[in-house]
Parts: sequence; structure tokens; C-alpha cells
Amino acid sequence: MGTSTNRIDQNAHITVRNLTMAFGDFVLMRDLEFTVRRNDVFVIMGGSGSGKSTLLRHMLGLIEPAKGEIFYGEENFTRADDEERQRMLRRCGVLYQSGALWTSMTLADNVGLPLEEFTELSPADVREVASLKLALVGLKGFEDFYPSQISGGMQKRAALARAMALDPEILFFDEPSAGLDPISAVELDQLIALLSRDLGITVVMVTHELPSIFLVADACIVLERTTRGIIASGDPRRLRDESTNPFVHDFFTRSSSPAPSHQGV
Repeated sequence: MGTSTNRIDQNAHITVRNLTMAFGDFVLMRDLEFTVRRNDVFVIMGGSGSGKSTLLRHMLGLIEPAKGEIFYGEENFTRADDEERQRMLRRCGVLYQSGALWTSMTLADNVGLPLEEFTELSPADVREVASLKLALVGLKGFEDFYPSQISGGMQKRAALARAMALDPEILFFDEPSAGLDPISAVELDQLIALLSRDLGITVVMVTHELPSIFLVADACIVLERTTRGIIASGDPRRLRDESTNPFVHDFFTRSSSPAPSHQGV
């Protein structure tokens, strides 16, 4: 297993080094370097087509980098074999843009799926843990409801409960508020911030929604497709107030009304 302590920040949960994302000869982003610190809410942002969701997929091992490395703590995720990667990813939970709930299964059954696959819990214990996770996201009493019977915001919270089924150290979100009305989006953002703070979970989130960014983010990076790299990083509120980069300034000072949701590259 490839491990390294060379220049790894001891408080780093994820370290990305010299990462290039490419599809054949087309380079989307090059030489990306950043650190996600433990217990932070870290936001990946940028314009349409800048590679936000693609970067998230690289961090989850769904796409291999053209160059560079990704570390989980001090473990080299990029150089790890499949078994080692799966072990590292057991410490992660993912909430996809669509929620991806199984429509033919109840909420409790959806949340219980990872527990059935990766633990030796009895059916009764799986049901109990699933109920606890649903209660944690405000869905106590909805265990036997089907996704079609609840609102979009509740579906996202149920998907969050499933992402948390195995008590992850890191949660990944791809446009979590996509498709939600403004009130439901704010409620989901508040829940994410609360869970990160109270449970000590590191959050990596892709979003372009300014209200979400300013409400929950501790740190961020801004991708820009013309330069094919990171053009700003740090506290988004500081970047809004102090950045002299025209793209960054325009990005953070545009209208705060919800923009149309879109699937990132």
C-alpha cells in the first residue's frame, strides 16, 4: 500500500497533489493542489463546465487522474489497490444530486441497504439503526414511507440518512440543493452544517449556490475553465470581500437568488 507522510498536513483529511483531469488529449484541469482539513465543510465551485463534479468523481476513485495523487489522511488513495480503496471508501458517504433512492423500497429499507451489505447486523438491528439515522435527519416516523410519498426535500434528507448509515468520517455532496425550493434548500444546508459540527464529519460539497456557500462553507476552491486551474481558495466570505480577480469577484457578488440547477461536468 502506498503511504506517505512527506509534507502531509497532520490535520488534513484529504490532500490533492498535482492533479490533472483529462479525457484523452483534452485537459480539463491541470496541476490542482488543495487540502481538505478535518471537520471542515469544503466547497468546490466554479462556472459551468469547469469540472466540479468531475473532480468529486476523481476524489472517489470513479475516474482515474491523468496525473497526480489523492491522499486520505496519510494513505495514498491513488496508488492503493482495489481492496485498499474499498476499505478507505467505507469511511465515506455520498449524496448524489438526484438522491438516488430506490423507489420500490421504503425509506428504512433504503437506509438499511449499506448496513445489510457491509455489516453482520441482524435484520432487527438494521431496522433500528435505519430508524435512528432517519430520526437524525428529521424523518422519525417515516420509516415505512416510499420516496414517492414524500417531498423532494425529504427525499434528499432520506438519501443523506443512507449516506450516513455506516457512520462515515467524510461526506461527499454533488449539488445537494439541486431541484429544491429555497426553503427546503436552506433547511438541507442547515442540516449539513449541524451534522458536520455535532458529529465531527468532514464535508466535501460541489455547489454553485451562493446562499449554501456562505451558510455552510469553512473553505473553498474556485475552478476556472479558461486557465484550467484553481484561481482562488480559502474562506469564501473573505474571497467575496477581498479578491481582486474579476472572475472571483463576479462569481461571489452576483445575485444571491437561486440560479438554475445544472449537472456539472
